[in-house]
Amino acid sequence: MEFKRKKILSSFPWLAKKGQPFIISADYDGLICASFLHHHLGWELVGYYNLSSLWLSEKAKINSGNLIWVDLNILSTEGRAIGGHIISPNGEFPKGFKSSCNPNIMANLNADKFKEKFPFSTLIFLLWLHNIQIEKELLARMLVLHSDASWLKYQEYGKNVNKWFSGLENYDWKWLFQKVNSVTFEKRVDEILYPELKKIGAVSGMSKLSSKKLNIKSRQFQFNPDWDEDVILNLFRLFGNKLKWTPPSLPQICDRIDGKRNKVSLSTIKNAGLSQFLKDNNVFSYAISSPRIFNYTSFENIKSTLSSSS
Repeated sequence: MEFKRKKILSSFPWLAKKGQPFIISADYDGLICASFLHHHLGWELVGYYNLSSLWLSEKAKINSGNLIWVDLNILSTEGRAIGGHIISPNGEFPKGFKSSCNPNIMANLNADKFKEKFPFSTLIFLLWLHNIQIEKELLARMLVLHSDASWLKYQEYGKNVNKWFSGLENYDWKWLFQKVNSVTFEKRVDEILYPELKKIGAVSGMSKLSSKKLNIKSRQFQFNPDWDEDVILNLFRLFGNKLKWTPPSLPQICDRIDGKRNKVSLSTIKNAGLSQFLKDNNVFSYAISSPRIFNYTSFENIKSTLSSSS
């Protein structure tokens, strides 16, 4: 498994194009990607998606056929996306994902090889792809490693992590992940990073992952754009101060579309056939979040809403 930046950017040239409209996952991971993409590529944040509802600005609706979905797996053949979930139950890749940049698709990984999946965040993949090094500062490094609990996955899945380090060429992985397996690093996360995030309201819960040394539970932040704009701005300011990334402007949301989020066993999908299930259930996005579970979201009138201003 070996990835080449030039080949990926040749296959997905939009990943290097300036000034594009994009929608992010409504969580910490999406927000830190938004800061990176706005600063380095001048992309414009136009909406949010939390896998149940879509928040759209007028700009998103006008550019409905030209949106990029970040830290998301969108099935639409019109949409371009970058994300890191497993999306194939048994080797079948729906045509809607041909326009998606997903390291698991490029590595031809499916649910049967779940333990080999890309172990890091979308942000870390973007840093590697554009060969961007971050500020040599502890909190800056922790903010990056906090995305998708990447530091905990480094601790938990060392063998798989090293395979991906080897496959993702020419990046200073040693510096980014230095001492992550130490008591000292865990204490700094617990005493510096997490209090800073809590102070600005950027903690909404905890994940299942715990650290190896001190059993520290990973913090998460999922937001609702209807009432969390102050926290979003706080995070953008923090990223700006520590990572030196110019914060994007907040999108002026004019429409919210509510979908229906469901999950079924992966065996159900395999029995029905992936393509048939997606068609029968009008699936807009999905991810295989564990070796046995298939999460998906359906919308009834999303096409008419997205195209109403185009």
